[in-house]
Amino acid sequence: MTSLIAGTGKYQYEVIHDWGEVPPEIKYGNTHGVVTDSEGYIYIFHTVHASSPSKDAMVIFDPQGKFVRSWGQEFAGGAHGLHINQEDNQEFLYLCDIKRSLVVKTTLSGEEILRLGYPDESPHYHLDNQGKPSTKYVPTNVAVAPNGDIYVADGYGSSFINQYNRKGQFIRTFGGHGSQSGQLACPHGLIIDKRGDQTVLMVADRGNNRIQNFTLEGKHLNYIEGTHLPCHFDEYQGLIVAPDLGARVTLLDHNNHVINHLGEDSSGTWRELRLENREKFPLGKFVCPHGACFDQEGNIFVVEWVEIGRITKLKKLS
Repeated sequence: MTSLIAGTGKYQYEVIHDWGEVPPEIKYGNTHGVVTDSEGYIYIFHTVHASSPSKDAMVIFDPQGKFVRSWGQEFAGGAHGLHINQEDNQEFLYLCDIKRSLVVKTTLSGEEILRLGYPDESPHYHLDNQGKPSTKYVPTNVAVAPNGDIYVADGYGSSFINQYNRKGQFIRTFGGHGSQSGQLACPHGLIIDKRGDQTVLMVADRGNNRIQNFTLEGKHLNYIEGTHLPCHFDEYQGLIVAPDLGARVTLLDHNNHVINHLGEDSSGTWRELRLENREKFPLGKFVCPHGACFDQEGNIFVVEWVEIGRITKLKKLS
């Protein structure tokens, strides 16, 4: 079989679709989040297909793609954003559940450490007369600053970003729905960008078809061009990977200039394709990339918002 190649020049990758030996008791739903830990293990966060015997939403593989374990039945149906962070010589996962509007911090084995619910401490989020949430809140992704501050993107809710300290105590809210500088429309993903002289918060302002940079205090800095429907980010040796829902994965260099759009399908049919069976998915191209991460060798793992799940490994060739 001829190898499928994405990218050009120094940035070429072999495209390996349906990566990982998924056990028969697990049937993927929407594959929304992916991260790698310091040992090279791959964590897949998915909504769980209705036909799946196992309801575990977190599936872990070793670097060779062998199934290791699964957990997280409590996130079935809502599994979305996934972030991994090194804290005091230990790694933790931050999970966003869009069905239950929760952010949960866990150990790598799923033990809960911290839970963040509705941000009623914020003046932008209100309670009704019965003390129930009355402002829409659906957290989609998380980033963690070097000092431990937690930034939660309310991507499917009211388009704010809520900032907490490492203990989960509320600090501030910024953003809010709109298209002006500092405003957001579906801040779907975010990352703490430490590559430059100033550490900034890079936000996938998906509804506005742009990336927007903020200070860590929530002040607008600038925009980054080159993506259409950016979902999230990861960084490796100065490169940023940005899964772009409209059927491509974008690489940005250290100056945030586009290097490549990997696996781009320009047919414009991704909204229909994501509902199809696997054999309809175009080989060597993406349908709707939703999450992506680098491993320690610079390979890229891409997960897609398709109803039956799809994991693709982009194996670095050059």
